[in-house]
Amino acid sequence: MSAEHKDNHPASPTHYDESTHTTANRASVKDQLATWHVGRGNKSFARAMIPTWYSPPSTEERTTKNPFKLLGMIDRMGWLLFFSGWFAWTCDGYDYFAVPLTVPQLAAAFGVGTVDITTSITLTLLFRSLGAIIFGILADRYGRKWTLVGNLILICVFELATGFVNTFSAFLAVRALFGIAMGGIWGQSAATALENVPVQARGLLSGILQQGYAFGYLLAAVINLTVVQTSPYGWRSIYFIGAGFSLAAAIVRALLPESRQFLLAREEAKERQMTSGQATKSFFREMGAMFKSNWIRCIWGVCMMTGFNFLSHGSQDLYPTYLQVTKGFSSPLSSKTTIVSNCGAIVGGTIAGYVSQYTGRRLAILITLCYTACWIPLWILPDSFAGLTAGGFFMQSGVQGAWGIVPIYLSEIAPPAFRASFAGVAYQLGNMASSGASQIEADAGRSLKLAGTQIADYATIQGILIGAVIAWMVVCVFLGPEANGAHFEQAKVSFQDGAGAARATELVHRGDHDGDAHLEKGREEFVERR
Repeated sequence: MSAEHKDNHPASPTHYDESTHTTANRASVKDQLATWHVGRGNKSFARAMIPTWYSPPSTEERTTKNPFKLLGMIDRMGWLLFFSGWFAWTCDGYDYFAVPLTVPQLAAAFGVGTVDITTSITLTLLFRSLGAIIFGILADRYGRKWTLVGNLILICVFELATGFVNTFSAFLAVRALFGIAMGGIWGQSAATALENVPVQARGLLSGILQQGYAFGYLLAAVINLTVVQTSPYGWRSIYFIGAGFSLAAAIVRALLPESRQFLLAREEAKERQMTSGQATKSFFREMGAMFKSNWIRCIWGVCMMTGFNFLSHGSQDLYPTYLQVTKGFSSPLSSKTTIVSNCGAIVGGTIAGYVSQYTGRRLAILITLCYTACWIPLWILPDSFAGLTAGGFFMQSGVQGAWGIVPIYLSEIAPPAFRASFAGVAYQLGNMASSGASQIEADAGRSLKLAGTQIADYATIQGILIGAVIAWMVVCVFLGPEANGAHFEQAKVSFQDGAGAARATELVHRGDHDGDAHLEKGREEFVERR
């Protein structure tokens, strides 16, 4: 059977070697760090911290560096599920950036200042972590499909509500509720999109998936530049349109099947006559085991994602305001610069995700961080449209280049059975920690002015913040775990015995032909029994 066929049809979780999933105490620091880096061998932990060029196992499935051939490995259903995850994440990006793009109009409509409007951005980010916990747990327990559908419908409802509010207090309340719904999207989108495609193509697809967020930002900027300027509903129209996109994404996901991993696990549960109550009880038991044996990984994940979220929000949320206030751009001109910047984000994220498949995830992130730092001067020093637009393009190609690696990196290093909840919660807790990014910049603008004026110097403020964030992230990347090429599609699901004790590094195939054959044989036997 071909490698492509194997990757698109994961091995049944039923046939794992239970000896690799012992419930022995794995909570100690020493034990957790022992499997922190895959293929560590005899290296000291300090030596393994330094990322090196990725060398795939000699027995890894044959692959190619041709991106078109990589995309050709994906079957029709894999593409449909990937599109579903990408579309959901695109809606998330659109819905979030609708507020930063309309800050001046919102401030005028509600009779408040810019700093007050950024409070709504902070509230949205704060409540996203709650949504990540709720929807992440539901997705890992009950499956990806209907959890994501319900999540998208809630976003549709709250987007409509945003367009209808007439007071600032109501606006804040709706955006806080919106944050809860928004928090569940990323973890589910990444799981849905990446667990149904071949391992060899996941780096490239990770970059494409993550840039759905940038595409959503670009789409919102285009609509703000065109529809909003002529619509009788003004700024409200951008939210009405966003509600339609989210409903469309919910319909797309509802028409597609559940992930194969969950379908196989449910068949096994039926054979064992496991009731829903027993499955739920097992889920919470395995979740406890997961936290017990991965608490260091959880802390690191939040620290890492705090840096990532400061990097994006610090360079994006107040960017239109920075262009209009500090650089004197009109709203349409700042929207044009934002559109070009997000084109850079899409290009950078896609390329970086692809490159990470061959360099390794951590090394690729470090390269993109250094690349980003190089473009800070061009991003903040020019005053012309051409100079700032070029700076925005290259800056966001670096920022979102690093982000393009995040979906696959977190999916590979997460506790395998809890990818949606681990990745989503780490992401959104990092979001919560960075939720004040736009307010920090807005508040700093009250005291740091352009020489001889009362104009806020957002250029200097953003440059200082992003420089400090990059330094923080370099440290986090060096300290981070590594599980390049993990076959997380072969993991047990969360309610199966031993799922909580599974290690990400156990799913990296390191020359075990017999193990691969055993997994494939088990899958075929299980399908035959169905």
